[in-house]
Amino acid sequence: MPDPAGLTALREVIEGPLREIADRFSRFLADGWPHQALVIFTRECTGRPRKVTGTRDITDKVTIAELEALKANVPPGRQVTTTATLGGAVRTVWAVQDPIGTLLVLVPRSSRARFPHPAPLAGVFGIVATSIRQQVTQASPDYLAESRAASSERARTIAEMAAAHETALVTILTTLRSSRLDDHRARLAATDTASAALVALRSAQKTDLAQSEEPMHTAFARLRREIRQMLRHHDAQLDFAAPPKNGRPIPGEIAHAARAMTCTAVLTFTSQPELTRLRVAWSSDSTALHLDVRDQGSGSLDSAGLRLQLDGRAKTLGATVEIDTLPGWGSHVAISVPFDPAGGRPDETLPSTLNRRELEVLRLVAQGQRNKTIAGTLGITESTVKFHVTGLLKKLGVTSRGEAAALALSAGITGL
Repeated sequence: MPDPAGLTALREVIEGPLREIADRFSRFLADGWPHQALVIFTRECTGRPRKVTGTRDITDKVTIAELEALKANVPPGRQVTTTATLGGAVRTVWAVQDPIGTLLVLVPRSSRARFPHPAPLAGVFGIVATSIRQQVTQASPDYLAESRAASSERARTIAEMAAAHETALVTILTTLRSSRLDDHRARLAATDTASAALVALRSAQKTDLAQSEEPMHTAFARLRREIRQMLRHHDAQLDFAAPPKNGRPIPGEIAHAARAMTCTAVLTFTSQPELTRLRVAWSSDSTALHLDVRDQGSGSLDSAGLRLQLDGRAKTLGATVEIDTLPGWGSHVAISVPFDPAGGRPDETLPSTLNRRELEVLRLVAQGQRNKTIAGTLGITESTVKFHVTGLLKKLGVTSRGEAAALALSAGITGL
């Protein structure tokens, strides 16, 4: 029979925000698989494909190229002990590739340590990998928040790096092209080298964006296949209006969210009686992606239920949702998803950064309940409550339970 405490701990790993899953999983594995660094690598997370924790001399230097090379040498569904370049150095690693393609890498505390219990590790990692995939596929608010933040930070970093290096290389070129240099052959060779470096640098930003963005028409084509598969046994006529092929690429998290929100709307439409025709369209302007789903039906769409399903994703991305129904004529859903996150005040504390469990704990803290009472109410241990309280205080930028309760009250999240 599985250990109940272990199952509860594993639930805590997969239940929290995606951006912290490496930290939580590392703590879960610490006793059974002692390690100094942990990396989860999945291309499905467009904003942050590397989820790392541990010794910063390793984790800060891990590259996607290193992980791709390691992944190629670990067969799907297998667990291996091997040596690989990770963080710029050759190291002994324990590696597991889940059948769905997600890679786990542990750097053991000792290079001579034997890989303990590889099969059980593969089993628990399979649950974690599946949870990550579901959050991405369903475009959960946690995934969207993490991915959007990571995409914005990466774009900023790339832009700053490109500007700095481009300035340096242009300076080199200017110097080398100076007529005061008499060694023509050396100057020519150096000029060619610097020119090639400039070209490579200018293309680096495009390459990285290509890995984190998806052409709009490609994202829509994938959506069309998903909808046809979902409705293969439904009699409704399906009409698709694809966006133009020359439209701007869209960030990966927006592509996932747009498909998930469109599919959610389509499924709600199909729950109506006598649905005969359904039209699905995507379009865009310079600021947003526009999703449009409409029918010629009874006009009995469950507007409240659909809005509830869309609300979490919409709030995370700053999207607007409009739902119109007219009995006897039909229904129309229009969703606008901005390409770029809305700017906020730097000093603004956002309770929306808390995950679901932290919000539950905060509500009870705001009611004046102590850790022991909260633990009994939520069915978790008192130590777990302490962990969540510490996390929510840090996220809210406060130092006491009273300050957290005041923020909860002002945000209107104290009700049960």
